[in-house]
Amino acid sequence: MIDEERAWAIKHILFDYVKSPSLKHIRDPHSITKLAREIVRRLDRGNIIWTKWTEHREMLLKSAVGCWVPIADLRTFLNAMPGTPLTMTDVDQRLKDFELESRIWANEELKDDCLAIYAEEREAGTDMPAILGRLREHVEHEETRLRDEQRAQWQKVSEEAQVAREQRLLSGADCKWTQIRGSKHWYFRTNGRTYRLSPTDDKKWNFISCRRRQR
Repeated sequence: MIDEERAWAIKHILFDYVKSPSLKHIRDPHSITKLAREIVRRLDRGNIIWTKWTEHREMLLKSAVGCWVPIADLRTFLNAMPGTPLTMTDVDQRLKDFELESRIWANEELKDDCLAIYAEEREAGTDMPAILGRLREHVEHEETRLRDEQRAQWQKVSEEAQVAREQRLLSGADCKWTQIRGSKHWYFRTNGRTYRLSPTDDKKWNFISCRRRQR
């Protein structure tokens, strides 16, 4: 590798590494060791299997991971770069290899939007790297939105289930272990008999059977 390619290779590896949302993972000695080994492997060994792929071709194709882009158009652009001519299979299989390596696959829910954006930018004459940049931004934004919506839906379902459990407990019906919001006690009722689990000051639990008061 020439110096510029070596710098770009290291930069790409580091960008992938710091994408992790966990500071604990980023600072983990084992993860850092794996990162160092990957940098050494990329710089010293280079690409000895995919012989048609130069560093710049790989960088371009990697930027398409997670996006919906026509393979034929990627092939046309890649073949305009220095290197041995690529077939459709070359591009398709190398992209799949990058997906497996990064554990990132294009989200089916975003396919139509991505292809619409791609067509719009192609019509406007936008260059391929710029199109891929816009698609990545769109995918990242939409996946964040979808995660937020899923989290909100899960929270709503969880709260509704909590309310239902509390109502069963308060109505006198049999129920699984339930904690009324604001209470430190857990209750369980079976065959009309109620049991309570209560924390103690010494961080243990008291398990007792609750009897109804006689009037």
